[in-house]
Amino acid sequence: MPQPHPARSIVRPLVVSLGLASLSLAFAAATAHAAPTADIRALAQQEQQPLLDTLRDLVQIESGSKDIEGLNQIAARIAGQLKELGGTVDILQTTDIYRLDDTPEKIGPAVQAVFKGTGSAKIMLIAHMDTVYLKGMLKDQPFRVDGDKAYGLGIADDKQGIATILHSVALLQKLNFKDYGTLTVLINGDEEISSPGWRSTITRVASEQDAVFSFEGSDASGTLRLATSGIGSAYLTVHGKSSHAGARPEGGVNALYELSHQVLQMKDLSKPEQGLKLNWTVSKSGTNRNVIPAEATAQADARALKVSDFDELETALQDKIKNRLLPDSKVDVKFEVRRPPLEANDASRHVAGHGKTIYQDLGMPLNVAERATGGGTDAAFAALKTKGAVVEGMGLSGFGAHSNDAEYVQINSIVPRLYLTTRMIMDLSDGKLK
Repeated sequence: MPQPHPARSIVRPLVVSLGLASLSLAFAAATAHAAPTADIRALAQQEQQPLLDTLRDLVQIESGSKDIEGLNQIAARIAGQLKELGGTVDILQTTDIYRLDDTPEKIGPAVQAVFKGTGSAKIMLIAHMDTVYLKGMLKDQPFRVDGDKAYGLGIADDKQGIATILHSVALLQKLNFKDYGTLTVLINGDEEISSPGWRSTITRVASEQDAVFSFEGSDASGTLRLATSGIGSAYLTVHGKSSHAGARPEGGVNALYELSHQVLQMKDLSKPEQGLKLNWTVSKSGTNRNVIPAEATAQADARALKVSDFDELETALQDKIKNRLLPDSKVDVKFEVRRPPLEANDASRHVAGHGKTIYQDLGMPLNVAERATGGGTDAAFAALKTKGAVVEGMGLSGFGAHSNDAEYVQINSIVPRLYLTTRMIMDLSDGKLK
């Protein structure tokens, strides 16, 4: 018996409805992956004011490296925003401290968030929430917007980096993009004191990543950095013997004489042609004019472009102290790597080169620096054991870091940096950099 017509009238709209739904889903997916300029840039523009609002909130929390209360407060603020974005978030307390000469007793926390996607790429975003400033200095550098600049305490170093990460993740959420495997955010609270508490964590987590982006601020042209200087310190200690400088100087062992001998014989350990520098900068000896000094100390600043150069320098220092002016003196030298150098590699060059093509969508040039020109950053710890790319300087353009009255970021760098970060994550996740 033939089917009555009403049954067909029910089936056909259902098929059409399913077809439209499939097309709608396909269109939504295509929108998230296409529109490399129009949609993403429009969303980045919409995200500019929320980013400035976040910057205001972060600046209003004082968070010096030794201000544990302030660091806990800003960590809670950051963690709350990451949770709202859907991440699995932890506020971590360190138990693995690499004690340097000036490491405080307590180290501030770190915030770690992991966003799990549907793909395989592992991408990490890092910044730091501590500043060099002492509690109470906020009144002299409150948050304010003046023309095309946003000013504030610690705004360039590195609260802009935190805000850029947070709103790049927000932008990905609005695009409904989850094609990465994992997107890891790690923000530590001890970078300004050479990261004694979180260096090992940064190295360990980064070793598992395909790419690490570090959000220290950039220069006015938005340059990405693939290399940073390593920072080391040498500590020289001489033990002699005190005696009356006038009545019986021969009864003493003059630690100042021996210290002077040691410093002079180490003055040629620098190798400027390869970026290795050692400069003695601080010394102390003696207690009274009429007493032969029994102890003398000196400190040196060291810089290097390669990890191996620091190893060779430490060996050279130990060899030098074997040659003493006064045989009865005792000489010790300690060398500490405060921050290793970040060295450019092929993976980093490849990723940064793709960044240039992304900026071309905006009609803007993008500089990439492969030779270190400034101090070290946590990107160097991230690079120690990873085979993936490590790119520094992903943050906003700014000026005046560590200054007392002029720290600012350029507002017109917000949209390009949000666009760059978002596209980098999307293109890495989609395999467009192979």
